Amino acid sequence: MYDIRGLNEECGVFGIWNHPNAAELTYMALHSLQHRGQEGAGIVCSNGENLFGARGMGLLPEAISQVQLESLKTYRSAIGHVRYATTGASELSNVQPFLFKHSKGDLGLAHNGNLTNARQIRQALEEEGAIFQTSSDSEVLGHLLFKAKSPHFKSNLKAALNQIKGAFAYLVLQKDSLTATLDSHGVRPLMLGKVDGAYCVASESCALMAIGAEYIRDVEPGEVLTFSDAGMDEDHYALETQHRMCSMEYVYFARPDSEFRHHSIYNVRKALGEQLAKEMDVEADIVIGVPDSSLQAAKGFSAYSGIPNEQGLLKNRYVGRTFITPDQKMRERAVRMKHAPIRDVVEGKRVIVIDDSIVRGTTSKYIVKALRSAGAKEVHMGISSPPLKHPCYYGIDVSTHAELIAAYQSVEEIRAEIDVDSLTYLSVEGMHDVYARFESKGECDACFTGNYPIEIVDHLLPEEKEKKTKGV
Repeated sequence: MYDIRGLNEECGVFGIWNHPNAAELTYMALHSLQHRGQEGAGIVCSNGENLFGARGMGLLPEAISQVQLESLKTYRSAIGHVRYATTGASELSNVQPFLFKHSKGDLGLAHNGNLTNARQIRQALEEEGAIFQTSSDSEVLGHLLFKAKSPHFKSNLKAALNQIKGAFAYLVLQKDSLTATLDSHGVRPLMLGKVDGAYCVASESCALMAIGAEYIRDVEPGEVLTFSDAGMDEDHYALETQHRMCSMEYVYFARPDSEFRHHSIYNVRKALGEQLAKEMDVEADIVIGVPDSSLQAAKGFSAYSGIPNEQGLLKNRYVGRTFITPDQKMRERAVRMKHAPIRDVVEGKRVIVIDDSIVRGTTSKYIVKALRSAGAKEVHMGISSPPLKHPCYYGIDVSTHAELIAAYQSVEEIRAEIDVDSLTYLSVEGMHDVYARFESKGECDACFTGNYPIEIVDHLLPEEKEKKTKGV
């Protein structure tokens, strides 16, 4: 399935331990994470003896009714999940958190990211007799946990985590504990907070702010945090770690009011726009941003270049996921409904349009056409990230080169395809320079460079396919 915007994150997670309003706060936090997934949502709660849950398809109010939420009201610990599918079909069985009922004890599981060796592990487990209930890669960890022999849960968890590869932020809820862990590269974000004396974790700090929680710090790569009545236990499952936060979290996915390492995403995006202005030598009358994720980059571009920043495009906020369709003609109509130019702003002007990325080119092509129809004299486009040339295997729904226009067309060919007078992408070096200013410890840039920091087991990379074909 295709989204009219182009890119979608897999999901968002939230967890809280020992709070009298755990379910209600989880629901509020998930509402703040709704931008990370709109296909389904769920909550699993603990009453100290057993786990209970509610989940459904669609946006949060559709997925979890007030009646269901009321039924979870007395439980003091919970985990929640909003989903966008990158692996596994869009169906109720794949909506998380998963709730396992087992003789070893109930277990709730929520996952943000994508495992790159899940298919291999699943096949091995099925050959040993395991029965999977979903088509999601996330279920693999649950089976590994129940298969483990140690009487100590943390030992079993560490052993399981060392068997899986890929990007993951996992939350595991038991009757007497909540565990949060991040992969050894920290590709997906996870934040630690505290509200009314209760610890909580979330995919973004905006969810912590929504419930009035203090944002303490980011969870570190390879870290394992366990919350129980004894407090918080800090540990690691991996000794060798690297910081490789997904670059697109900064560019597009995270809400601008979120923070990574206590630095505002709003300011990072402004700085990306400033850096783009340094690299883009074009004369123009106005600069406009494509709403909403590119507005901050447009402000930064304007501030550095001195070109006035105007609102030249209006976004229809009521175009929802009803219009997701694989049909190209319908996608174009959906884009037309979503973005409309303001004629009085752009007519007779040389316009620079700032966007965060170009995926297939459908949106960009329509926006340029609409601006020209509204009387724009010239239309130039600046992209506040490098060209998206390579698939993502770590939790973004672009898994093939065919979905990426920059994978098979040059910048000049893309410029001609979308019909702009000039097209400038931010350089990879410029992007990393910006991140370094905000104390980033390292980012994953695989979708721009093809340098994958984590082994891809279930998918052969193009060069590996070529070697196999040639018998190398």
